[in-house]
Amino acid sequence: MDPIIKITHLDKYFSRLQVLKSINLEIAPKEVCCLIGRSGSGKSTLLRCINFLEEPTSGIIEVDGLVVHVNVKGKQRRQLVHDLRLKTGMVFQEFNLFPHLTVLENVIEGPIIVKKMDKTSAIKTAEMNLERVGMLAKRDDYPICLSGGQKQRVAIARALAMEPKVMLFDEPTSALDPELIGEVLAVMKKLAEEGTTMLVVTHEMGFAREVADRIIVLADGEIIEEGFPDELFANPKDLRTQALLERYHN
Repeated sequence: MDPIIKITHLDKYFSRLQVLKSINLEIAPKEVCCLIGRSGSGKSTLLRCINFLEEPTSGIIEVDGLVVHVNVKGKQRRQLVHDLRLKTGMVFQEFNLFPHLTVLENVIEGPIIVKKMDKTSAIKTAEMNLERVGMLAKRDDYPICLSGGQKQRVAIARALAMEPKVMLFDEPTSALDPELIGEVLAVMKKLAEEGTTMLVVTHEMGFAREVADRIIVLADGEIIEEGFPDELFANPKDLRTQALLERYHN
């Protein structure tokens, strides 16, 4: 089976600082991969390069058969990036909901404006995805009325409403109070069980161990180790992975 995400020789510089170093990565359809590593290791930058929220310096990004060479420029490049973003749903640390829109209005905004979906179909899709994340009862509430966990679940529904091929999660629980983290992780676990392809940057090692099909460890902008969760947690080979996991065990 062909990979749904394929990254080839991806480099990223901020000025003279190289933050990603020749990253090669393939994700299979329906696979759940967790990216772990210390802060500053390049995890979030890698995720953001996949849908060009960060501009890669060099390399090739492929999502669901759509190939974007970083050196392609101009109108063709803009169209490729637009098409690629339609294939990727992104959930951020901060929820980025529009405060002046209700929950339902937040979720239908993208399908109507970006995908040109008619309003009736957009509402139907939004309600289905709000139901998936347990937030349909709050459809007419404004974000200010919601807890952090509820806002993040709406943000997940908003990404799902675009019907992406891949879901990208950038530390989706890091801005939440500890008692609210579980409700978001439960939604993500359910999506994994439904067969959603997911690439997740996370510090939640329990979630990574339970839900991920594969763990990928980054350090200093490089993939230093990857493997099945039980294998990697029980017997990490790289000293930096060992140090990272010991930190979470303590």
